[in-house]
Amino acid sequence: MNSAVKESFAHLSGLSAAAAKFTANFKFEDISPEALRLSRRCILDGLSVSLAGSEQHGMAPLLSYIEKVGGNAQVPILGYGKKRVPAHFAALWMGTAGHAMDWDDTQLAEGPGRPYGLLMHPTMPPLAGALVTATFLHSTTGRHIDGKAFVTAFSAGFEVGCKVAEAINPDHYMKGFHTSGTIGTFAAAAAASNMLGLNEEQCARAIGLAASMAAGVRANFGTMTKPFHVGRASENGVTAALLAREGFSANTEALDGQWGYLAVAGRGGESALVRDRFGNPLTMESPGISIKPYPSGVLTHPAMDAMRVLMREKNIKADDIEHVLLSAGWNVLGPIRFQVARTELEGKFSFQFLLSAIILAGKAGKAEFTDAFVSSDACQAMQRRIETTFDQQIEDMGWDRIRSKITLKTKDGKVHEQWADERYRGGPHFPLTDKELEGKFADCAEGLLDAAHQQTLLDHVWAVETLPDVNVLFDDLVWKR
Repeated sequence: MNSAVKESFAHLSGLSAAAAKFTANFKFEDISPEALRLSRRCILDGLSVSLAGSEQHGMAPLLSYIEKVGGNAQVPILGYGKKRVPAHFAALWMGTAGHAMDWDDTQLAEGPGRPYGLLMHPTMPPLAGALVTATFLHSTTGRHIDGKAFVTAFSAGFEVGCKVAEAINPDHYMKGFHTSGTIGTFAAAAAASNMLGLNEEQCARAIGLAASMAAGVRANFGTMTKPFHVGRASENGVTAALLAREGFSANTEALDGQWGYLAVAGRGGESALVRDRFGNPLTMESPGISIKPYPSGVLTHPAMDAMRVLMREKNIKADDIEHVLLSAGWNVLGPIRFQVARTELEGKFSFQFLLSAIILAGKAGKAEFTDAFVSSDACQAMQRRIETTFDQQIEDMGWDRIRSKITLKTKDGKVHEQWADERYRGGPHFPLTDKELEGKFADCAEGLLDAAHQQTLLDHVWAVETLPDVNVLFDDLVWKR
């Protein structure tokens, strides 16, 4: 950076400049022991859901597209031992796979007015951005990127995405943007920029490029285009950082002002909420994140857990059930688009299916989120015994929590009620244990990795900062040999 440009950039004080300065200067030593522990958990969770998502049926056309376009063999496609593709395609694949089952983690909000108290899926874009860029550097320069550099880049991107998501007006999501696709682009750009060692001005240009690439609308929920949003966020973030490194120009204040991203895509925002708080504290630590026990939207999880508790405590069997009524406000019912689900993708947005899975299988994991399970006679019949209804009293309690109530009637005439626990499982106040997280990984890896390969991956992730070369993570996750 020449002195004139450096001096000009130093005087900037908006959100773009704050994000760029944080990204360029964030070091491994800035990660607290607690943040490092949480980073390991997020990395394990992200790799788990990417592995499971890589075999989803919607990934086949994406792979066909990537192979037909082709390009330099730079970075492996996650899950495949021999396929190597251009870096941006590797990021596209990994990000899409990571969100394909809607099983990746969720950021908790600080400010008021955020729907469900949540903001975005924070891990996949910076995870793909950091890991793909690390492998790209090895492929193009021969450098081995160690675990400390990888965790640093991941954590930097995670923080930038979360802080921008906190700053933008909640209307951004409520009016139809998919935050994980839009704001995830900035997270991936920051992760890749930190990994590349870009300076402050280059990071600001990468963020400026990201502002013109960030996209994704909720109209595509229930289709493979929803996870594609996260794939594109990952791809575009890597592309933005690489272009900035090459000298491509962009507005270094693209988040700010009348024509900046917050004003245009967010109907405004409050930069002051976060501008001086990047890394102070890291969002990962406070207010924290939710690691999902189920591969569906987190707003459905309290009701699913409530059904699980009711079935177990009252010793109710599927054949005992005559009718189930789920009562909730519009913040819970509104986004759930489908009544009787016929496909796995529809099932993610159908309380009828989600509760049926718990009733029939006692769980809802990779085996249940399949077209075969959703379309089975037993599941279709059970879905028709379940009803959802708007409840004004629950609505009047506010949208700050995910509230609902289950009323279950058995064939012998008994009626049971169960409120969903506001401390939903997976959140920072009721987190999955490390053992439960390892169990989720085992579920994701079932039929793909044998026990020995699963243990190797766990050993590497639980000590990720000590790895001399993070490329080994791609090697650990090979299921197509």
